Amino acid sequence: MLETTTVTIVCGTRPELIKLAPLVDHFGSACTMIYTGQHYDRSMYSLIRRDVPEPGGFHELRLGGLRRGDQLGRAVAAVDEVLAQERPAAVIVQGDTTSALAGALAANACDVPLVHVEAGLRSYDRAMPEEHNRVVIDHLADLCCAPTALNRHNLLAEGVADSRVVVTGNTVVEALAQAQPGPGEEEAVLAGLGLRRDRYVLATIHRPENVDDEGNLRTILRELAALPLPVVLPLHPRTAARVRAFGLDGLLHGLRVVEPQPYRAFLALAHGSAVVVSDSGGIQEEVSVLKRPVVVVRRSTERPEIEGTFGTLVPPGPLVGGAVRVWLDDVAGHREALREIASPYGSGSPSEQIAHAVRQLVGQPVPV
Repeated sequence: MLETTTVTIVCGTRPELIKLAPLVDHFGSACTMIYTGQHYDRSMYSLIRRDVPEPGGFHELRLGGLRRGDQLGRAVAAVDEVLAQERPAAVIVQGDTTSALAGALAANACDVPLVHVEAGLRSYDRAMPEEHNRVVIDHLADLCCAPTALNRHNLLAEGVADSRVVVTGNTVVEALAQAQPGPGEEEAVLAGLGLRRDRYVLATIHRPENVDDEGNLRTILRELAALPLPVVLPLHPRTAARVRAFGLDGLLHGLRVVEPQPYRAFLALAHGSAVVVSDSGGIQEEVSVLKRPVVVVRRSTERPEIEGTFGTLVPPGPLVGGAVRVWLDDVAGHREALREIASPYGSGSPSEQIAHAVRQLVGQPVPV
């Protein structure tokens, strides 16, 4: 029996902070957070950090800006040191980031039970570093919290014991419900950018396969600029750096480039848009709650649950514009049709289900 009833959450990126906020809120003072600083852009970090509930303890490692292997090694060592001192009842990691893998490896080294939130996602694309991360974490985890039945099936097919898997839904549905602005606030966000509901496209592009390849980035920006509606592009720091490095600044002139947005403002833009174009994993989940369509610009996706309903998957290249135009052919009709489709990521309180499973795992009542 462990001597403590605290849990430690390890994370390091904006999406993790957003999705883990309901769990931090649930555990309150019984929760310690270790933030690795994998997302080291201070503006993006501060925009989200201010909206995350305050945990009982907070450790900021500031390990951003390093090569992946160096970052992983330093993060494992730093997290291991904290865990050795605090000896939590369980370590919780979310998703497939380098920070999540570091937390999993450190928990394993310290012999602390590991909980993987958002377990069982698979793209079956070994070119994605995240695919390696999520597979390793799942097989190390003592508890795999799978968002959907498909995710559970993936785990069982790989030999993960059924007793280690629980289907919980995805905490993004809670995070979004808590943060989504009302009609008045949404209208104010749109008006501030000179936009009208259903009369613009929202785009976010940041993945290496899209922005580290000059040809792909050039084509994507050109496809976006050629669309018949204004395209709002919150410019990710990685994308901005690649645009400068490749000398593609001129291709941004046809787009409405804005700074990375606070979560509430971003949700307002997504909900008011005619269609979202993105390579983000989290946005694929969010649109299923917001009832908006998304064109996923990637070779593969670990979230096939939305394909054919909320999402269209297209590889980076000249097919992007055509896929967007399909959704633009009847914006009001698509909005009405999607409103009737339930999100595959659940409803209610996935964080409550996760917390219940954590309490069962550690064999004692983690405070709530």
